Amino acid sequence: MNDALIANLRTQCGGPRDGALLRFSLGNALLAAGDATGAIPEFRRAVAFDPGYSAAWKLLGKACLALDDKAGAAEAWQQGIAAAQARGDKQAEKEMTVFLRRLEKQE
Repeated sequence: MNDALIANLRTQCGGPRDGALLRFSLGNALLAAGDATGAIPEFRRAVAFDPGYSAAWKLLGKACLALDDKAGAAEAWQQGIAAAQARGDKQAEKEMTVFLRRLEKQE
């Protein structure tokens, strides 16, 4: 099912429906399939379309962390916290703050 979903989402990339939501959905599907390497560029494209997309920043950080890129995860979450604050998304702000604190304790 996930392979079919990923294939379907990829066919839409570059078309009229291409945008932050499509790239986020593709990144999310790739991350769920265990492909953090493939997910990262999709999350980066999502935030390029919409820098205020806090959910994409959150999952970008998780994908970076899955590849042991702690600096990349911290940067994504810091930008995600700023995006969440700008949009008033308190839940995303809280989640990424917790992730960032946990990461900082590991170092």
